[in-house]
Amino acid sequence: MRKLLIILLFIPAVLFGQYDKMLDELEDSQTETQDGKLALRFFNADNGQPVTDATIKIEGIGDFQTDMQGRVLFDIPADARYACSFSKEGFIEAIYRFEVIAGTIFNNRFMVCPILDFGSLRVVLSWNRKPADLDLHLIKQGEYHISYQDMHKSTDGTGKLDLDDRDGFGPETITIKDLDEKAVYTCYVKDYTDKDRPNSRKLSESGATVLVFGNNALLNTFEIQKDKKGTSWMVFEIVNGVVKPTLTIGNQY
Repeated sequence: MRKLLIILLFIPAVLFGQYDKMLDELEDSQTETQDGKLALRFFNADNGQPVTDATIKIEGIGDFQTDMQGRVLFDIPADARYACSFSKEGFIEAIYRFEVIAGTIFNNRFMVCPILDFGSLRVVLSWNRKPADLDLHLIKQGEYHISYQDMHKSTDGTGKLDLDDRDGFGPETITIKDLDEKAVYTCYVKDYTDKDRPNSRKLSESGATVLVFGNNALLNTFEIQKDKKGTSWMVFEIVNGVVKPTLTIGNQY
């Protein structure tokens, strides 16, 4: 009976986040069909919360301020790929890109990063609603392995899992303090939902994106390849302080 009570208490907490995100999707869809407007949403990579009162400049469309939902609305433009800039005091300024196809945006959620300490690097994973659980991993060879399944914080305090997400969209965030330029780091994403299905294409279909922030700039944007089998996405290595893309999907881990 006690175990059942614990489960019943746990389920609403897990489902609430997913339900909240699904409401965002539904609201954006209704806004698009009823009001003829598209939405972009901006979230803090540190805590997953909407970022309000940020300035968003969309190429060829106009300037906007995010509302209490971290959202901007604008009239549906011609089908094309657009750039938008994000700025707010205390956050890293960055440029993001989105594509309008047949009058809609298939991925309208962007993760933004607060200002980092000198020498720090932040890795941020986001994806679509499915699979529910993708996991971000960061290995410092010979030192530590940061992820939800492994250690959440390195023993020396230089590596930390800031945020884990198990109900779709993300973000998942790992921060490295005092990047060791003599070390080798490996970053990969694991499809935990489909971990026992090595021929699954769900990871490849997830729309996963990994952002790398450092030197108070958005340094790299990595988008997952489509139509590939496997549950592990090898994203990049850091060698001699330089981020080097690997970008392969398989079952290495």
